[in-house]
Amino acid sequence: MSGFVFSEKPIEIASGDGVYLTDTNGNEYLDFGASYACTPVGHCHPEVVDAATGQLEELIYVQASYPHAARTALYEQLSEVAPGNVNDVWLCNSGTEANEAALKFARHATGRERIVATTQGFHGRTMGALATTWKAKYKQGFAPLAGGVEFVEYGDEEAMREAVDEETAAVILEPLQGEGGINPASTDYLHAVREATEEAGAAMVLDEIQTGLGRTGSMWAAERHGVTPDVLTTAKGLASGLPIGATLCRDWIAEDAGDHGSTFSGGPVVSAAAGATLDVIEREGLAGHAADVGSYLRSEIETRLGDDVREVRGEGLMVGIEVKRGSNRLLRDLAIDHGILALPAGRTVLRLLPPLTVEREHVDTVVDALEEVVA
Repeated sequence: MSGFVFSEKPIEIASGDGVYLTDTNGNEYLDFGASYACTPVGHCHPEVVDAATGQLEELIYVQASYPHAARTALYEQLSEVAPGNVNDVWLCNSGTEANEAALKFARHATGRERIVATTQGFHGRTMGALATTWKAKYKQGFAPLAGGVEFVEYGDEEAMREAVDEETAAVILEPLQGEGGINPASTDYLHAVREATEEAGAAMVLDEIQTGLGRTGSMWAAERHGVTPDVLTTAKGLASGLPIGATLCRDWIAEDAGDHGSTFSGGPVVSAAAGATLDVIEREGLAGHAADVGSYLRSEIETRLGDDVREVRGEGLMVGIEVKRGSNRLLRDLAIDHGILALPAGRTVLRLLPPLTVEREHVDTVVDALEEVVA
């Protein structure tokens, strides 16, 4: 078999149901990675399956210049759940494309070139978004990248105020860094970013590709901090794993966003799946559920693992455990010995991003396993 896959794992997945995955040998795994937060309502949720298959039977694809009911409904749903007045919607196919659009829109609307990003930030792997991603390993061999990007220390209010000026088009950052190690921003810091961008006439772009859709205990992490950005990007679990991204903008950005497009923007099938996913998240109160179960998860880890780990951090069901040795071996032991799938966030951080439908009994199973493999 040939392919072009990075870091392929030795487990071939055959099916999924709720919070569980099953491999081709019939082994069942409790999924506490959700493929990087891509299955917020669980695997193969019946409403999402019905919405997607029903649309497949009617119309698989029509380009976005032709109105379609599923796409129009998704525009309206995203506009309704958007924070504040960030309710103009552009659809695409992934998180990195959503961030590419955000950067293009901000540059065109401001007439400026300079972008401020943060240390440890991750915004994607296409050439524009990659320029705002911090770690050198993602960029190696791909230079030259898009220019005009300056990095400042994540969480440093003064550094941000000094960096943002009348030449700045946008500041892009995550309200809780994922790939960078599960690093939360303080409310004061996010408000400082908001103030600096407003004073300079620059756009504040919040990358909520991993933190959004109820993951951190509210529909958007921005809402928990009382901050309304100019642009918000989302993707990952928006269509329960089908490829989609969205860039949500305030009017002043949308009205002067420039010429941008995508062939597969808001295809009927993926739009139907996204609409059903949002319906389930809202109707079942999964954001509040994530806050409750996530608090229990962090508390149990802190209580039972204690000094065996350096730190437990995160919000809702986006949790990082900084351990005292490499995370890859612990991830392997969790999968092979305990049937639990999790993720890394750097060399020494275990990342837990389960479907938002997990219950406390699932948390107990995971903490029991962590107690054994970490000790």
